[in-house]
Amino acid sequence: MGGHRDGVRSVRNAAPGAVYELAHAIHEIAHSLAFGHNRPLHNKLFGFFANLPIGIPISISFKKYHLEHHRYQGDEKIDVDLPTLVEAKLFCTTGGKLVWLFLQPFFYSLRPLVVRPKPPSPMEVINLILQIMFDMLVVKFFGGKALGYLLIGSLLAMGIHPVAGHFISEHYMFKKGFETYSYYGPLNWITFNVGYHNEHHDFPAVPGSRLPEVKRIAPEFYDNLPHHDSWSSVLWDFVTDPDIGPYARIKRKNQGLDS
Repeated sequence: MGGHRDGVRSVRNAAPGAVYELAHAIHEIAHSLAFGHNRPLHNKLFGFFANLPIGIPISISFKKYHLEHHRYQGDEKIDVDLPTLVEAKLFCTTGGKLVWLFLQPFFYSLRPLVVRPKPPSPMEVINLILQIMFDMLVVKFFGGKALGYLLIGSLLAMGIHPVAGHFISEHYMFKKGFETYSYYGPLNWITFNVGYHNEHHDFPAVPGSRLPEVKRIAPEFYDNLPHHDSWSSVLWDFVTDPDIGPYARIKRKNQGLDS
């Protein structure tokens, strides 16, 4: 039933969902899975291209912080995927958590600048310049409403949209003691199998198209782990369950390691 709800809502939200597929593509590219690890420049250039309809430059910056999330998952100083203490305290009620979901794109984008600021790299500057040029061309040939459509679609896709449930489903502690969860519902078909998250963290160099095969050949490692079947249900439970919220994460003390 939950999977059916996911499917219906994804049709109703097709525009932001389409934009979000590009964000999933950028995730694959961040792991050098488009052209392989021996062609880093090809992957970065393709990331620039996939980034364009999103409206804001994220491709290079996302990779910079996301690979640290894999290497130092849960580290209180390095893993910027962890909500800050301010977020956990301000958005701990049912209404607060709902607001937090709507604002999640802003927290996800701005949190690294506060928690772990880094100077921009030359590739990030190029990413920014290309994105500004593309946005100006969209405005010139299609008008400001067209650019607004892309930007609003991006914000909706990463906020309360059902597919954005993957942000919550992956590492928020729905069952005490378990840090990472996979999602095995039908929306994997259109999201590069991003729901296979335990498998992805175990084998980040395996492309999303092959992650179901990882689960199939190693059932003893995955079949008995708690998992999700509906991202819509994940969002509902996150908002309504008082035991789950921005604070429901496993955090580790920083050991003085740096990337």
